[in-house]
Amino acid sequence: MKRMFLVSMFQTVSNLLKTIEPDLKNKTVTYIPTASKVEKLGFFVKISKWKLKRLGLAVDELEVSEASYEMIVSKLEKNDIIYVTGGNTFYLLQELRRTGADKILIREIEKGKLYIGESAGAIIAAPDIGYSAKMDRAEKAPDLREYSGLNLIDFYVVPHYKNWEMGKAAEEIIHTYSNSLDLKIIRDTQAILVEDKKVRILDKQQKR
Repeated sequence: MKRMFLVSMFQTVSNLLKTIEPDLKNKTVTYIPTASKVEKLGFFVKISKWKLKRLGLAVDELEVSEASYEMIVSKLEKNDIIYVTGGNTFYLLQELRRTGADKILIREIEKGKLYIGESAGAIIAAPDIGYSAKMDRAEKAPDLREYSGLNLIDFYVVPHYKNWEMGKAAEEIIHTYSNSLDLKIIRDTQAILVEDKKVRILDKQQKR
């Protein structure tokens, strides 16, 4: 069964992960920070890693842009969960394709491995990432020629709705694409849970 946990900001919804994976202790997560490499997101990367550890997970970092193909295959196959951080979606796609990590990711997720995608990590799962150009700068991925995503979902995630910094870009995406794409819009307090063909939005505030 395909299982995906797609979020705007993991640090605000990390406890929701327990609703789908109650026993996280001693499990391992392949942590991919590649999207953040071309953005100033070091603080958020540290926070999300800390949150994962607080949940009981052992974090095994994989910087795709610097890893060998053999290391990519090994880490994606051996660990229990895959986590892809936020950052620049275009750079992330460029590096996943360049290294062949995209195909390994797809294979592992389709086999049932839990995938956590944060912001760019959520957008990348869509059929195409071109719509996110209003949120990310495509020129940060100069070698990326076309924008087909991993095609793991049949909708398009719009993260950071009403966020103080990214909310305007989210509104522009909604205005431009609401009539042509199946948008799933989430705030920083929400997550999209995908279980095979079942898709639902979880809300941290409703959980209280």
